[in-house]
Amino acid sequence: MLIILLGPPGAGKGTQAEKIVNDHDLAYVSTGDILRKAVKEETPLGRKAREYMDQGQLVPDNLVVEIVRERLQEPDCANGALLDGFPRTVDQAIFLDQMLPDIDAKVDRVLLVDVDENELIERLTGRRVCSDCGANYHLKFNPPAVRNVCDQCGGDLYQRDDDTLETVKERLEVYKRQTEPLVKFYQDKGLVSFIDGNKSIDEVFEQINKALKEL
Repeated sequence: MLIILLGPPGAGKGTQAEKIVNDHDLAYVSTGDILRKAVKEETPLGRKAREYMDQGQLVPDNLVVEIVRERLQEPDCANGALLDGFPRTVDQAIFLDQMLPDIDAKVDRVLLVDVDENELIERLTGRRVCSDCGANYHLKFNPPAVRNVCDQCGGDLYQRDDDTLETVKERLEVYKRQTEPLVKFYQDKGLVSFIDGNKSIDEVFEQINKALKEL
């Protein structure tokens, strides 16, 4: 079983991904993780990827797909895998479709965790991090006892640069530009399950399980 997990920043994909792989005995495949691993271990594909990364360029889609191919052939993927962070664009999805028959695999389901934009902005801009110990807080969902003071060490809490309102809006715009055509690509194949990510963690996971049981 090969599942693709899509969703905007702040949709809670990381939390759901952990629950999915544990509950369905799937390997977790994050392209960011496997790219870094390939580069660190200096595999032939990793060395090629480093050439682009060292020049500040994006690793080409066809090379990323080859690294994904290698990962999907590792023993822990025998029962299937959850792809998180890939594909991001239609071009990447096309490369993936061309590669999967070579390893006797196909995309079985695309899970789109959909969350209202205002909710996403509140989730992302409300995050705070301790400057001393790195503890994480949220002004609404997990506030410190004293505003802007860490409960654990008394350090100052700050907002990361990528959590400011301006940056969050830009991240969401990039996501829309890249992902909306990708969703249509998979919708045309009848593979997309829309998951209401505005609900609680358990309710979101219940929707995901229902979608996967239909396979």
